[in-house]
Amino acid sequence: MAIKPKYVKQMGNLLLERYPEAFNTDFETNKESVEKLTNVESKEVRNRIAGYVTRKKAGIRAEA
Repeated sequence: MAIKPKYVKQMGNLLLERYPEAFNTDFETNKESVEKLTNVESKEVRNRIAGYVTRKKAGIRAEA
């Protein structure tokens, strides 16, 4: 199953908007936060969202 970059960005931006204090520049922490705050069951999708959020928090140009 292909993961749409649009979905990853939308979910990542929504999470950052609603729970900005739950995320930082550490991927492992963000991975756990995504798991707690969403109902995403796929490990691959969870990791893609966590990676996007990590890049956004670090100020690096984030493209999925």
